[in-house]
Amino acid sequence: MNKYQDLLTDIWSDKVGKDVSSLAGPIFVIGASGFIGSKLFFSLIARRNDVFAVSRGANQSWRLSTLEKTDNLIDLDILDLDNLKEVFERIKPKTIFNLSAFGAYSRQSDAKKIHETNYIGTLNLILAAQEAGCEAFVQAGTSSEYGLKCANPSETDELIPNSDYAVSKVGISYMLKYYGKFFNFPCANLRLYSIYGPWEEPDRLIPTLVASGIKGEYPNFVNKEISRDFVYVDDCTAAFVRAALSVCKSHPGASVNIATGQKTTLGEVAKYAQKIFGIKEDPVFGTMENRKWDLKEWYGNPDFAKKVMDWKYNTPMKDGLELTALWQKKAGNRLKNVHIPLKDKKISAIVACYKDNQSIPILYQRFSKVFQASGYDYEIIFVNDGSPYNDEEVIEKISKSDSHVIGVSHSRNFGSQSAFVSGMEVSSGDAVVLMDGDGQDPPEIIPDFIKKWEEGFDIVYGQRIKREAPLYMQVLYKVFYRVFRNLSDVNVPVDAGDFSLINRKAVNHLLKFREKDIFLRGLRAWIGFKQTGVPYERPERLFGKSTNNFSKNIWWAKKGIFSFSSKPLYYIQSMSIFFFIATLCLAAYYLIDFFINPPQNAAGITTIILLILGIGSIQLFSTSILGDYIGKITEEVKDRPKFIRSKLIIGGKSIDEESDVQSYIESKHL
Repeated sequence: MNKYQDLLTDIWSDKVGKDVSSLAGPIFVIGASGFIGSKLFFSLIARRNDVFAVSRGANQSWRLSTLEKTDNLIDLDILDLDNLKEVFERIKPKTIFNLSAFGAYSRQSDAKKIHETNYIGTLNLILAAQEAGCEAFVQAGTSSEYGLKCANPSETDELIPNSDYAVSKVGISYMLKYYGKFFNFPCANLRLYSIYGPWEEPDRLIPTLVASGIKGEYPNFVNKEISRDFVYVDDCTAAFVRAALSVCKSHPGASVNIATGQKTTLGEVAKYAQKIFGIKEDPVFGTMENRKWDLKEWYGNPDFAKKVMDWKYNTPMKDGLELTALWQKKAGNRLKNVHIPLKDKKISAIVACYKDNQSIPILYQRFSKVFQASGYDYEIIFVNDGSPYNDEEVIEKISKSDSHVIGVSHSRNFGSQSAFVSGMEVSSGDAVVLMDGDGQDPPEIIPDFIKKWEEGFDIVYGQRIKREAPLYMQVLYKVFYRVFRNLSDVNVPVDAGDFSLINRKAVNHLLKFREKDIFLRGLRAWIGFKQTGVPYERPERLFGKSTNNFSKNIWWAKKGIFSFSSKPLYYIQSMSIFFFIATLCLAAYYLIDFFINPPQNAAGITTIILLILGIGSIQLFSTSILGDYIGKITEEVKDRPKFIRSKLIIGGKSIDEESDVQSYIESKHL
């Protein structure tokens, strides 16, 4: 039994239920990670098994992660036509509901991405659907297609779009009209008005109103005369089902308004909320600035929907608001980790974990606080690098409650450098943040990294101006970084560890390196790009003792030097030349002295022994250096993998098969 089963219910009538059974299957819900798409998918999957939620990042969707089983989730990018056709050819969907879109929110402002995702993505779907023998293709359009002509328009009225998003949707409506009329492709475009209800983004008007109403208060409002045509989400999803069975076949390519035909002002919405939640104070309007798309007369004409689809709304605004409030109260725990990004970029935190089971929950809380305040979308990737403790169980538990968390488990301990590379391969952010799981690198420094990134720096690294460690270790660390910098073939910043932010362009270059024995802070300097440092004080680890001891630090120093410097070989060569010349000079001296002062007995034994021991020691030292270089060569030519993943953990569920893990990773980088 799904513990969130009570959140997946709907108010569909028996008639709609019968319509669902009449749909040709299999059924694809494209864009099922969104508000309306997920609601439609939940209602369909409750009634039949051949329904698939198709979305980029489907496994990470906070809505779809509610499902216990993921067999019906397909992670797919609609801009990848070849992969799209392969999936369609394999499953052969007969009914397709396309609710994928970009640009519906103010934070999604990239014009190129809006047109590409919406128009080209839909074109790819149509081409793949035609080849698969699709019997019904229902497109989620928008009332924004009418733009400035938004007061009670009919489907034949002029379209005056006033945004890139609206223009892209208008283009899709004409595309469908073309394919419907000239190719008899069974398709329809539903121009949706203001849909609201369960699973809507928490920062939208109705969820914000409900959340405030539960507390006995109002949210901020714009002008009370601003109007909308509010359609409850279950009425909307029922329209998709009706469209697939009717207008797609009777009027292929047609656009249909999905509206109530009623103009509801914000003032009226506030009165409904006052009655439902018993708010004592009167609402205050104008506490929030009008948005550029806010219009006083915005409502639709549903006559055509009634005529060609036999559809009309069934849920009055007041009833829908009560249903939403009831659902939102039940969903309190499910919604607490939902983060709505304000910016159209994503940051991936990659945390290398080994014996960090105690610090992982604390780091998770600190990361979440930092990223939610940043306004960026984010993911936190905990890489369990073969920890003998219960790191994996801790990560799995967190991922169950927060879809932003991904777990990666290695088959054994491969080291932090390999853990970072493993996490970078899994990540999908526009930038990644690398840090160890012991808590010595404070996540609270990340906003400073982000600020430098926003200023145009490709790589931002943390510089340890002070660290909590014994004095002798502090001195040795300082000495190492300066020796390393002087020996290195590249300009390596001093006092800079792995803690850093690296943008996607640089990450992609780092992932191209084939060397196995990697030293990331050196590679980070080697690739170049625009870099800068952020100073910080490094505290002690949160729990336990460091896994680094004196000998391991010596190993790290050798690893860095032999990975990025050939100077030790040059020093050996120089020393050899020096001793060769010194030997010639000494030989000449003794030869001359032999003839001038012939020896009376065997003298100079001590000198000979010292020379043998000294030169022998130098030879052994030189051989050991050569051995380190040969050892690195041996390690590289073996061509063993840097790491082996045993599983991925997404939404508390494990992906164990290597092929499935690889498919997931590839899907994130399409």
